[in-house]
Amino acid sequence: MDVTVDDYGRPEPPLAADEATTVVGFLEYQRATLAWKCAGLDAAGLSATVGASAMTLGGLLKHMAYVEAEWFSRWLHGRDRQAPWDTVDWKADPDWEWHSAVEDSPAQLHALWQHAVDQSRELVDEALADGGLDRLARRTWPSGEAPSLRWILFHMIEEYARHNGHADLLRESVDGLTGE
Repeated sequence: MDVTVDDYGRPEPPLAADEATTVVGFLEYQRATLAWKCAGLDAAGLSATVGASAMTLGGLLKHMAYVEAEWFSRWLHGRDRQAPWDTVDWKADPDWEWHSAVEDSPAQLHALWQHAVDQSRELVDEALADGGLDRLARRTWPSGEAPSLRWILFHMIEEYARHNGHADLLRESVDGLTGE
């Protein structure tokens, strides 16, 4: 399938495709938006804040790497946490990924996020081949219910879209870059 790329290098979601391809297309668009907003910045740019918020673009990259790993590896496939998430004392610092990002270089942050996205793509393909969008996650809520792959994908789109709004403000404060 040919992919149309917009002026910012983001793959446009398909206009007419099956449900899985469309949903994954929208997730890829949101991922590419975060990548665009964080591209080309040094450590100072990735650690800049806006107003009273402590949120940074570097923190967003690390948080989204964590969210990718949690939903697609841990929840969907029931796998144990991998490095760096497996050694974190989450009870002592439930926002560790946000706080620790300032200690990482831009290259480390981009690589961590890209690795998580690459793994997630493979895990989504695996789940699509094993039940499609209706495939249930291996982990469950305390009630015993499990979200479907469809739910997880839509949740990830929501998570990226919300944080991409934050990324717009943060990036504009760093160097004036604006765009959708």
